[in-house]
Amino acid sequence: MKKQSTKPYKMSFSTGGLFLNESLGVGRLHRDGETWIDTIARALEAGAISLPKAISQRRTLREIANRISLLKHDEFDLFVTDADRREQQALLWLATCRAYRFVAEFAVDVIRERFLSHQFDLPLESFDIFFDSKAEWDDGLAGLRQSTRLKLRQIMFRMMREAGVISEFGQIQAYWLSARLERLIAERNPADLMIYPGVSIDGALS
Repeated sequence: MKKQSTKPYKMSFSTGGLFLNESLGVGRLHRDGETWIDTIARALEAGAISLPKAISQRRTLREIANRISLLKHDEFDLFVTDADRREQQALLWLATCRAYRFVAEFAVDVIRERFLSHQFDLPLESFDIFFDSKAEWDDGLAGLRQSTRLKLRQIMFRMMREAGVISEFGQIQAYWLSARLERLIAERNPADLMIYPGVSIDGALS
């Protein structure tokens, strides 16, 4: 039996989506050597995101900073300076998977496996089944209300659509990575490529 991680799942992605445009705005505001707390403060002053309530803005900015701060220096530099839209989507999906272990494991254990099995549809129930399997080992997940679970499912599917992992109709899509981005990710950690359906790792499909 696969050993279960004792690290609790962080499930704070229950609002918004991938936040691509907002993440670019915040990322371009960030200065070398600056803390992300200071970046968030300046982003609030600059109106980097358009949400009606200050508390909602601050919470969203914290989530955005939590994600993009996990990009390595060269990944982050590409994201905010020279990446095209597809590369931006791919990098933000990578950052999101690093920030939320639940999302990363779903990407590998469910999406990747379904793609390899030529099961390209991704029904909503696939989230429920996966969630229940993890909740058996995690009290935090087990204690979430049904309404929270449904919201998490809704947002997660939205993020996957916005990242280009699935289509608007819920079909898993073979992911396209530019040669430079694939090389950049592979040089750091080839296993990170497993979150992109159809991308090869050492010559083997993922």
